[in-house]
Amino acid sequence: MQSAQQKQATAPDAAKAGADATGPEATRARPPARVSGPSQFQRFVQETTGRLLPMYGRDLFDAPQAYAVDSALPAPDDYLLGPGDEVRLQVWGPVDFNTSLTIDRNGQVNIPKVGVVTLAGVAVRDLDKTLRGHLGKVYTNFSANATLGRLRGIQVYVVGQAQQPGTFHLSSLSTLVNALFASGGPSANGSMRNIELKRAGKTISTLDLYDFIARGDKSRDLPLMSGDVIVIPPVGPRVAVTGAFDQAAIYELKSGATSVADILALGGGVPALATTQKALLERITRESNPPRQVQEIVLDEQGLRQPLHDGDVLTLLGISPAFANAVTLQGTVAAPLRYRWFEGMKILDLIPERDALITGDYYKRKNLLVQNAELAQAAGSNVATRIRGMADQINWDYAVIERMDRNKLTTELIPFNLGKAVLQRDPAYNLPLQSGDVVTILSQNDLRLPQDRQSRLVRVEGEVAAPGVYQTTPGETLPQLLQRIGGLTPQAYVFGAEFNRESVRTRQQENLDTLIRRLEAQSQAQASSVIANRGTDNAAQAQVLQQQQQAQLKSQIDRLKAFKSNGRLAMELDPQAQTLANLPALPLEDGDHILIPAVPGFVSAFGSVNNENVFIYKPGKTVGDVLKSAGLTEDAEPDQAFVLRADGSIIARRDRSGFFGGGFESLHVMPGDTVVVPAQIDRESRYNFVTRALKDWTQIFSNFGLGIAAIKTINKL
Repeated sequence: MQSAQQKQATAPDAAKAGADATGPEATRARPPARVSGPSQFQRFVQETTGRLLPMYGRDLFDAPQAYAVDSALPAPDDYLLGPGDEVRLQVWGPVDFNTSLTIDRNGQVNIPKVGVVTLAGVAVRDLDKTLRGHLGKVYTNFSANATLGRLRGIQVYVVGQAQQPGTFHLSSLSTLVNALFASGGPSANGSMRNIELKRAGKTISTLDLYDFIARGDKSRDLPLMSGDVIVIPPVGPRVAVTGAFDQAAIYELKSGATSVADILALGGGVPALATTQKALLERITRESNPPRQVQEIVLDEQGLRQPLHDGDVLTLLGISPAFANAVTLQGTVAAPLRYRWFEGMKILDLIPERDALITGDYYKRKNLLVQNAELAQAAGSNVATRIRGMADQINWDYAVIERMDRNKLTTELIPFNLGKAVLQRDPAYNLPLQSGDVVTILSQNDLRLPQDRQSRLVRVEGEVAAPGVYQTTPGETLPQLLQRIGGLTPQAYVFGAEFNRESVRTRQQENLDTLIRRLEAQSQAQASSVIANRGTDNAAQAQVLQQQQQAQLKSQIDRLKAFKSNGRLAMELDPQAQTLANLPALPLEDGDHILIPAVPGFVSAFGSVNNENVFIYKPGKTVGDVLKSAGLTEDAEPDQAFVLRADGSIIARRDRSGFFGGGFESLHVMPGDTVVVPAQIDRESRYNFVTRALKDWTQIFSNFGLGIAAIKTINKL
């Protein structure tokens, strides 16, 4: 109820209030919204289907401001003027004046020198004509123009099962739908199909919101007048539609018979992904005990005409993902797709030509060579890797058909020789296909093939007649390959040949990583043992010593982690033989790398020596000569010295011990050899197993193929 002061408000004040009441902020302060949780029927459906289905169309009211009247829009021609509307009148001729006239509560305006004019009930289209008629009684030979200014506000009432029932001040341009959005729409228990508009105690329109939401029908959406009452009755009969249906929701049935087709039409009809052969209809039949029953219906013309009842749950079933006439080709192929199957179809019908086995990635990688400057620049140095990765090598000896056994519902594998089927076109291997078969073409990366069937690319560099990347034949050895490409140059240093193999590098690195993990575990165990074996009087000293040892060991292990295996094989060649015949007859593998260097003119010394440098090689030079030239430091440990030979082998002092060690120092060095002298380890930590293990560098270098790069860091350990 309005107060007496509100009732006595002037017409202009009412008009101003109405003008400000056109947007979301225009609606007067609302009472707190009802807490509208799931309805009883929604909970019932949730217990039945496991899904909390929404009310159809309810999400439309989540943004009510989107449906507010825009006050900037012109009033329609059939808009009827009323108290509170503002009329702007402009007259020129014998007399010139502009004025704004507000229609009072009696529906009249007072025009100077003309008098009172009744405008209430006049349509906008007739406003100009009406005012000209009254002005013509006073003036002659004049012109006039009349437009609407600020529009009046109206007050309407929304009652019943609304989300926010109450009194609302709206623009006079508002319609029934605008008022519903201002109130938040029907609640979970409110009807969306039977909303009534009452005026002066009579129902002048009944709105079905489904018509507005699904079809945009606003024929029942009438303009509002002040004092109108909008009644949202309780919801009527409801059904649920779920399953293979995009608009799965709770639907309200219209009064009278509502068929399956009527409800599905609200969500776009029977979807293409739903089978029409069967749908499930759960129905409540009060005469039976228990009252719930399940029916199967067919979504044909007759089934779609079947009427729905209150409480029905209709479940649409999806179509089967199976294909009636398709076979699938996958794996190392140009187009892994489903293809049409036909009676009598065979392997060669599915793979008619060899190009069908060239993957699309091959052409993409090929095009990148000219599109990517970095790849193009590195093409020369990475030619073997690029060739190997350009195309997926087909496994011509094995391909497989996967077939469903319809009797046992198990998968049957039918292998066949792809090369004989596609390359040789042998009818015995051109197997017939059945609908639903899956044909898989494998590459050499999917299954490891015998050596004689693998592609082998070997990189040969250095002092050879024709350095390059070569594809070797099965069983071809290193001397045979070098002989085939023209042999060696006169400057070739066979004893210093480097032979690196990828499979060896991988295995060596795995062993090195295992050794590091073992050393770390033993280091921790030994540290705990040190503390336990010390007396309590020396506990502080033991702790400091243990921390120093731990820091030292951690530094040593970290540097050991930095070492990376290069996969070099120590060929243990005869230093005096420099011919191809001296090389081992080792069969070559894919990824092998052979480097034949030129004869170096130096030997090296590293480790705890005063002159860590390279020295000119002279025939007859011994280890003792190198040590004399380099000079030992105070912390050097000559008993652990060793020679890393140019062929990758290692000779330690203990392996050549003679009287007073002269056997090792008298060893003749070869060009490219490196003499290594480790430093002494802190004697306080000699009991530590980890320290002793790290001292034996000869075993580490020989077992894991570590070369000169690792030797250069020995003096830091």
